[in-house]
Amino acid sequence: MSGLILKLRPNEELLINGVRIENGDRKTRLRIKTENAHILRLRDAITPAEATTPIKRAYYEAQLAVAGQIPKAQAVILVERALEEARDAPPRPMPDFDRLTALIDAGDFYQIMRSLAPYLINRQAAAAAPAAGANAKNEPSTTKRRAPRVLRQRKTAAVSAK
Repeated sequence: MSGLILKLRPNEELLINGVRIENGDRKTRLRIKTENAHILRLRDAITPAEATTPIKRAYYEAQLAVAGQIPKAQAVILVERALEEARDAPPRPMPDFDRLTALIDAGDFYQIMRSLAPYLINRQAAAAAPAAGANAKNEPSTTKRRAPRVLRQRKTAAVSAK
């Protein structure tokens, strides 16, 4: 038996196939047995209003594909377009575009989100930053945004009778 194991914190929210789910007061482990289920932890999500830069737009479009809200083919076009804009932006630390292109070709939008997460400014830090911006050099924030956790597939071995 195999499946995706989700370890949820108390009151953590997630989307599974478009349905918003909230965990109870205790830690929980769920096993998702359905292949290719669309699962997104809401702590990793950004809103459309937050997608103000090409990198953030690419992250947001990948997020929509992970959540199953847009078709993968449409997400490929939108993420590629946003990354082209980012590539043309002024010089600053940028993600590895070759790796991102390979991930787009593979349709691995969750890994795209993970790759872009360090280039997003922490929302709490941005709210506390002065108007000039704490990130004046356009570098990844020193107050790191938590990168999405890898949701790993675990396979349980069949126990042989002795």
